Amino acid sequence: MYPYMETVFFAAGIILLFLLWILYEDRKRRKIICRKIRRIYGNVPEREYSPGDIETISHYFRRKAGENFFIDDITWNDLDMDRVYMLINQTMSSPGEDVLYEMLRTPVFDKTEMERREKLIRFFAENPGKREEMEILLSAVGKTRYGSLSDTILALEDAKEVAASSHWIMLFLLVAALGSIPVWPVYGFLSFILLSCINVVFYYVGKDRAGIEAYLECFSSLLRMLGIAARADTVNWPETREHMERIRKGVKAFASIKRKAFFLTGKNDGTGNPAQILMDYLRMVFHLDILVYNSVLREVRGKSEEIMGILDSLGELDALISVASFREMLPQWCRPDFTEWTSGHIKLCVEDLYHPLISEPVANSITAENGILVTGSNASGKSTFLKNIALNSILAQTIFTCTAASYRAPFLKVMTSMALRDDLTGGESYFIVEIRSLKRILDESGRKEPLLCIIDEVLRGTNTVERIAASSRILKALDHDWVLPVAATHDIELSYILENLYSNFHFEEEVLDDGVVFNYMLQPGRAVTRNAIKLLRLMDYDPEIVSEAAEAAIYFEETGLWKKIK
Repeated sequence: MYPYMETVFFAAGIILLFLLWILYEDRKRRKIICRKIRRIYGNVPEREYSPGDIETISHYFRRKAGENFFIDDITWNDLDMDRVYMLINQTMSSPGEDVLYEMLRTPVFDKTEMERREKLIRFFAENPGKREEMEILLSAVGKTRYGSLSDTILALEDAKEVAASSHWIMLFLLVAALGSIPVWPVYGFLSFILLSCINVVFYYVGKDRAGIEAYLECFSSLLRMLGIAARADTVNWPETREHMERIRKGVKAFASIKRKAFFLTGKNDGTGNPAQILMDYLRMVFHLDILVYNSVLREVRGKSEEIMGILDSLGELDALISVASFREMLPQWCRPDFTEWTSGHIKLCVEDLYHPLISEPVANSITAENGILVTGSNASGKSTFLKNIALNSILAQTIFTCTAASYRAPFLKVMTSMALRDDLTGGESYFIVEIRSLKRILDESGRKEPLLCIIDEVLRGTNTVERIAASSRILKALDHDWVLPVAATHDIELSYILENLYSNFHFEEEVLDDGVVFNYMLQPGRAVTRNAIKLLRLMDYDPEIVSEAAEAAIYFEETGLWKKIK
């Protein structure tokens, strides 16, 4: 009897030590996560992106995009919104980064919805303890090595069942060998070891043949998310109650598979959790995940709506914490003031507007009640200013945050035509790409809904005469009460042709003996300097070339004609 008790005490001691190890590792991981959360909040994100990451993240948005207005690919790329997204993204989970991206591409046109988001952003900003508790929970949802969590989980809809009979036979033989150990200790133990080794090999061969490795990861991700979602009561504050109710409703749809989560949850999670390390070995030897695969698959199919509901709710909480962190990082920001528009010209008023991607930005202010035409030389700040107006309109209607001292405007659709390129794959020239881009803006302007359109260098892809003739008429066609067009041009003629419809502003520079100085400050009126010719002198061009060029420019401005060269 004594040796038997000694064995029992030894086994109990091993189990106790193992449990203490689990508790120690859990506490250590929590401390590491807490340190990371506190280190990154309010600072530039540390995440590094691999090629294709943003494309994968965008799948969630593309899956949800419907007929309602969203920021199209041309506008998104014109404004370099991938980089803006990376600057804001401090999310702890895959649903968080998916929802944040979707949020930035889908402007809101409802004050109530924006106020709801603002309430949560402010709650997380003002309650660091609760915010950190939520982030720890979200970090457990984590990210998956197969891309977006939504892609991973929803891929289960296309999964096929596997033939599991051979795995059941191997399990029976293994259990039989284990049961024979008390009767034939030596032979039973050797048989168990041999069958265990065979089972490990058969485990990987069987998974490869069935092609279910990725789907097992999908199950693991789903069940891990369900496990975290089921702990929603721990963060069930009044401000998050709406989200938690939606999460609980989604979790109920998967109540029948909770007991099977033990066999799948945490697989390949990479956390170093001792319990999951042990479970990985048990799965390899006993094929536990493969044996429950078919039954879990049947219960998951047809529940995409419930899955998306959980992803939406967890993801929005994570995304709005990122917005709170983004605000903390900014040197200056404001909440937008949305005005009602029913008739008359759209009015936009911004003060001390600056671009968040520029390290030492120059702030500008503008009040626009009709079209704006901006002139000035290259690199003077025209394009950055135009992008900044469009970007802040998007930020205002998505994350209720503007990089300005104040922003006041109605809800606006935002479309741009700026950083276009030749379509080499489609075989289209720059000019064809450009007129297609402008046509989509003209089409949208016909809907008689508030529209902010930003155009940089209208029709730059064609000759001067046709460019001025066509671009002036395109800009005239955008002169509606419900459209706020802001355009930049090098063609000073447009500032005269359109002066009854568009207000003129410009950026200027100063040519000194040792180079060109830009102040990047927006000035009223059209550009009047001829610094391009001054630069010729600065670069030691022949004085005769410089002098004749200056005379030709003056002659054209006085007569509207170009003097023929003899």
